[in-house]
Amino acid sequence: MRELQVKDAATLLAGPNPPLLLDVREPWEVETAAVAGAVCIPMGEVPARLAELDRDRPVLVLCHHGRRSAQVAYLLERSGFREVINLAGGIDAWSEQVDPGIARY
Repeated sequence: MRELQVKDAATLLAGPNPPLLLDVREPWEVETAAVAGAVCIPMGEVPARLAELDRDRPVLVLCHHGRRSAQVAYLLERSGFREVINLAGGIDAWSEQVDPGIARY
C-alpha cells in the first residue's frame, strides 16, 4: 500500500486525473470536518459497500489520523483494487498543513 503526505495528496487531488477520495470516518466526524468532494463510507460499512467503488480508479483513503484508513486501504488491496493510497496523518494533518479552515477535533 502506498502512503502520501497531505501536501502531496492535495497536489494529486488538484491534478487532471484525481483519485477517488474515500473518507472512512463516522458521520459525526464528517459533519465536524470534511474535505470537499470526498465520498463518505464509514469504515464498518466498507466491506458491504465495495460494489459502490470503481476498482480501476485510484482510491485515496482518509480518516482522522491515518490508522483506520490504512486498514481500509489494506482491505481494498485484498479486494482487487488496483491503486490504493493511504493519507498519512488523516484529516488532522490536512487541517494543519493544507486547509486550516477545516476544524480540528
